[in-house]
Amino acid sequence: MAKDSKVLDLNSSYSYLLWCRDFAATSAVARDEQGEPMGFITGYVRPDSPRTLLVWQVAVDEAHRGRGLAAALLDGLVARTAAELGVTTVETTITPGNTASERLFTSFAERHGARLEREVLFDTGLFPDGPHDAEVLYRIGPLPH
Repeated sequence: MAKDSKVLDLNSSYSYLLWCRDFAATSAVARDEQGEPMGFITGYVRPDSPRTLLVWQVAVDEAHRGRGLAAALLDGLVARTAAELGVTTVETTITPGNTASERLFTSFAERHGARLEREVLFDTGLFPDGPHDAEVLYRIGPLPH
């Protein structure tokens, strides 16, 4: 799904397996009636900010897009991590022009009545492996209880 999204940075299959093991409490997979994955969201709690959930990737299989699945995954994950881990802030980075992600996180902030701040986190010049768009940090919070 990450590869098919055409906007997400790709990780190795090994890194996804490690992520499933080490960050299951801060990630989620949506499955259809047959158990096939329809979408996923991965994240982690920032070590230096234990009330902040950093959302790493959100992907929805092309056949299931346009149905609000990404928003449901995000809402569910944030609600779970808020209840279990005390998360009060959500962060993610989005490259300019990734309209779907911009809409997802902007609408999340609006739905939850939370402040949304944006700033460039990593400028294009910081990426050593060739051209890469800047990564803009979206910080949403504090979230209401």
